[in-house]
Amino acid sequence: MTGIRLMPPQVLLAAALTFGLGAAAPVFAQNVGASATMSGPERTQTLADIRKELDGLYAQVHGLKQELAPGAGGGSTAPQLSGSVQERLDAITAQLQQLTNQTEELQHRVSSVVQDGTRRIGDLNFRLCELEKGCDIGKLKKTPLLGVAIPTQAGSGGGDQGQDQGLAAAGAANGTAPNEMGTVSAAPDLAVGEQSDFDRAEAALQAKKYQDAANLFRKFAQTYTAGPLTGQAHFYRGQALAAMGQTANAARAYLNSFSGSPDGPRAPDALTQLGISLGKLGQTQDACVTLGQVKVRYPASSAVQDAKAARQSLGCK
Repeated sequence: MTGIRLMPPQVLLAAALTFGLGAAAPVFAQNVGASATMSGPERTQTLADIRKELDGLYAQVHGLKQELAPGAGGGSTAPQLSGSVQERLDAITAQLQQLTNQTEELQHRVSSVVQDGTRRIGDLNFRLCELEKGCDIGKLKKTPLLGVAIPTQAGSGGGDQGQDQGLAAAGAANGTAPNEMGTVSAAPDLAVGEQSDFDRAEAALQAKKYQDAANLFRKFAQTYTAGPLTGQAHFYRGQALAAMGQTANAARAYLNSFSGSPDGPRAPDALTQLGISLGKLGQTQDACVTLGQVKVRYPASSAVQDAKAARQSLGCK
């Protein structure tokens, strides 16, 4: 896949909210979470579209008032508006102006959340690279703005340095315990060879050939950057790396999995494993915040209990 694919607003907002590692996250959740209701193919309007429509309605109402005003129409006699009609037009005008202002404010808030979330994920990536053996900070790519998946060239499967910085788009799979592969949902838009490449990596993980699995899942994520199975590939790559004791690399893979698919079925597990990995790396504060978000975002997930146990073992307050 070679194009840049935009994610729905609620996907990028969820990623930004969850990785607001600190006091800012709850504030963002209260202010913006309820507003992000558009999704996928069903999203037919953007904030800019709504604002444009509101401006149009405002202009129409203003024109109607001018038409009905005394003396309008080149000196012809215009009907006098009753007080109630004039008051209604004034009220409609005021409401439209208020809606326009609210839309502008929401646009600003969405932009702030996206930029803050992007900055925080970039910071976490930087810190993971510092902890990751063999990772060259100078070669880290700039974190893409949340909501945009940047395609990368397929490379060799060898090595696990910090080169998979791009955020993947939605991945889909049933939640299972580590090393239990689950059932892959039938997905539209699969590229030629995508399913077979995934199955080959999956077989390596099931056979406990962890290095092979990590390499194959990494190559898969690079080849099918915005594919429907990419989020799952990042997660299973994290599982393979964790099994080999490569905690920092695993944390990066879980981060890629979650940030690319924050509303997917794999998201609770990816977020939980990211928090656990951060704890193992000594990043206790970030680990506690990350694990705490599992219950907030996914209250019905079985991952909540794993996150709770991990928080207790870390002594999170």
